[in-house]
Amino acid sequence: MTTDRPAATPRARTLTIIAQDPAVTGADGRILRARIEVPAEVLAAGPWGHRVQIIDYDASTHTLYAPRDEGYGEIEEGSYVDPYRDATDDQLLGDPQFHAQNVYAIAMRTLATFEKALGRRVGWGFSGHQLKIAPHAFADANAFYTAQDEALVFGYFPTHDAADPTGDGAAGMVFSCLSHDVVAHESTHALIDGLRHRFIDPSSPDQAGFHEGFADTVALLSVFSLTDVVDALLDFDGTRSTNAEATADTGVRTVAAEKLTADALRESALLGLAEQMGEAMKGVRGNPLRRAGELTPSKDYLKDPEFREPHRRGEILLAAMMNTFLEVWTARLQGVREVTPGALDRQRVVEEGANAADYLLTMAIRALDYTPPVDLRMSDFLSAMLTADLEIRPDDSKYRFRKHLLDSFAGYGIDPASKGTDDAPGCWVPGATGDLAYTRTHFESMLHDPDEVFWFIWENLDALGVYEGAYGHVLSVRPCLRVAPDGFALRETIVEFMQVLDLAAHELENVREHRKGRDRGRGVQKPEGMPDNQQVRLYGGNTLIFDEYGRLKYNVHNGITDAERQTERLGYLWEAGFFTPEATQLRKFSNMHLRRAIDLGVLHDRSEEW
Repeated sequence: MTTDRPAATPRARTLTIIAQDPAVTGADGRILRARIEVPAEVLAAGPWGHRVQIIDYDASTHTLYAPRDEGYGEIEEGSYVDPYRDATDDQLLGDPQFHAQNVYAIAMRTLATFEKALGRRVGWGFSGHQLKIAPHAFADANAFYTAQDEALVFGYFPTHDAADPTGDGAAGMVFSCLSHDVVAHESTHALIDGLRHRFIDPSSPDQAGFHEGFADTVALLSVFSLTDVVDALLDFDGTRSTNAEATADTGVRTVAAEKLTADALRESALLGLAEQMGEAMKGVRGNPLRRAGELTPSKDYLKDPEFREPHRRGEILLAAMMNTFLEVWTARLQGVREVTPGALDRQRVVEEGANAADYLLTMAIRALDYTPPVDLRMSDFLSAMLTADLEIRPDDSKYRFRKHLLDSFAGYGIDPASKGTDDAPGCWVPGATGDLAYTRTHFESMLHDPDEVFWFIWENLDALGVYEGAYGHVLSVRPCLRVAPDGFALRETIVEFMQVLDLAAHELENVREHRKGRDRGRGVQKPEGMPDNQQVRLYGGNTLIFDEYGRLKYNVHNGITDAERQTERLGYLWEAGFFTPEATQLRKFSNMHLRRAIDLGVLHDRSEEW
C-alpha cells in the first residue's frame, strides 16, 4: 500500500530582477539581470507579503496600476514559478507588474540579509509590520523612505539620455524602481530606522552622513555579491561588459591576472559600473559609486566644509568600505593558482569577489548592534565593525578583514573610537564587571523585559556612566543568535538605553562629567551667539551587550555629560541653522534627496534631519 505525501512547501523563492539598472548591459547587449533568492511566503496580489506590500499608485497621474494576481502561487518541480524568468528587455522595461516584482524582491532580499547577519527578526522604523512600496509614486527625479507613511516611494522621469536597449531610438523613461542600488539604499534607510531610530536625531555631520553612506554601502555591496554582476564588470569596455577573455585550452574561462590588482579593479568593477549607470539617475542618487571611487585617500576630508553635507560625508564612509572590499578581494586571489601563464580561473575570481562583498556586508550590518544608540561618529562605527567581527571570528589571520578595515579608514582620517588591545586593536574593550550588581535582577527577564533591564541600569548608574539627573529610557532589548564560520553559536542580548536632558543654554555650563558624586572638568559650552534662553536638548546613551549568561560584555557609551562631544554637536547644529523655525521642513529624507537632485549647494544642504 502506498500513500501520496503532500509536496514539501518551498522555503525560498527565486525571482528575476534587474541586476543594477537598465543602463548596465551584458556581452549580448541585453539588460544585465539576476535571479535572487528571497524567503518564500504566501503572496497576495501586489506582490503583498507579511513584511512588504506593493501599492502601485501614481499620484501624478492618479493611476492605480493593477497588481499581478497570478503566477506567484504556482509550484513546478518543488519550486515557485518565477513569472519573468524568460522575459524580454521590452517586458522588463514596459511592464509595471515586473517593476513591482523588482522592488519587492530587492527589498525582501535586503531585509533577509539584515536578519541573517543579526540573527533575529528586524522591524521597520514604525509600529506596523508591513513596509508599503510605490514603484511609480510620482513624476519626479526622486526616491525616498518616509516613516510617516510607512513607505518607500520611487519616482520616474523622462530623459533623452536614458539607455535604449530596445533600439527604437525613442527617448526613454527612467524608473528609479528599476535601479538595484536605489531600491536597496532606500530599504536600508527603513531598516536603520528600525534598528537605531535615534540616528535621525539632530547630531553631528558624521551621524547625518552615516545614514547615507551606510545605505550606499549596503546597496553597492549587495550588487557586488551578485556573481553575474562581478563577472560582467571584469571586462568593462566603456559602454558594456564585453566578456572578451578567451577560453583556455583546459576549457576553463580565464581572466588576465593584470586586471586583478586593486587599482585595475577600481577602474573596471567600481568606476566601470559607475560609468555604465550613466547620467540619467544622478538626480536621484548622485552617482555615489563614481564619487567614492574617485575619492583618493586623504585625512583632510573630515575637516573640509564641503564634506559636512550628509551625502558628501557619506561618500567618505563608502570610499573607505569599497577600498576595503577591493583589498580583501585581491588578497583572496593570492591563493588562486594560474590556469595558464598570467591568467586565473574566471569563476574562482568571480566567486572570491562576491564572497568578499557578502562577508563585508554582513560585518557592516552586524556592527549596528555594537554602535552607541545616539550621536554616532564614523570612529564609533569602525570600532563597532571590528568588535562585531572579533566576536564571531576571533582569528583574522586568513583574509585580514580587520587589518584592511583599519588601514583603509585610516587613509581617510578615521581612527577607531577605542584603542583596543594589542590582540584586538580598535575594538571596544570589555568593561570591568566586578563593580556591577546583579543580585536584584533576574537573568531570564533580562533577555526580553525593558523594565528588568532598567532595574539593572538603575542599580549600576555610576559604573555604567549614566547621569542620574537626566530622563532615561530603555529603547529596546533584542536577543540574537549568530552562527560563526566554525559552526558555533554566539548568543547575545543587545540593549539600547537613551537619556534626554532639556535645558536652557545658560544652564549648559552645569552639565559636566561626574563620577561618584564629584564633578570633573568644564561643562558644556554654548555656541557663540546663542541666546541664554535658547532651549536645547542633549542626548546620551549606552548600548549594553550581555553574554548568554546575562553578564555584561560591552558598554558602548556616549555620555550625556561628555562636555567635549556635546559642545561640538551644539556648535555644528547652531551653525547649520537647526534652531531656526524653517529647519523643520528641511529635516526630511524627501527634501534632502530633492535638494541634492537640484544641487542647491553645500551651505543650504547642511540643515538636515539629524
